[in-house]
Amino acid sequence: MIHELKIYPQYFRAVLERRKTFEVRKNDRHFEVGDSVCLREYDPFTDKYTGRMWYGDITYILDNDAYCKKGYVIMSIVEDNTLY
Repeated sequence: MIHELKIYPQYFRAVLERRKTFEVRKNDRHFEVGDSVCLREYDPFTDKYTGRMWYGDITYILDNDAYCKKGYVIMSIVEDNTLY
C-alpha cells in the first residue's frame, strides 16, 4: 500500500536532510509496517503543492496510548532509493 501524505515545507526539509525520520499521523489509513509513503510538500500560505515529493517505507509503528494521542501513531520512515 502507498500512502500519499501532505507535509509542510519545514517538516519536508527536515525529512530531506535526514534529521526527521518519523511521522506522527492520525491512523485513519490503517498504516502498516512495510507500507510505502509519498510525502508531498504542501505550502499552506499558497494553498498549493510545491511539486516536491519524497518516497519512503514504514519500518516501525508505535501505537500505544501511553505515548501517542488516542487514534494516532508514530511511524519510523526510511527513504526508498529504489524509485530513483
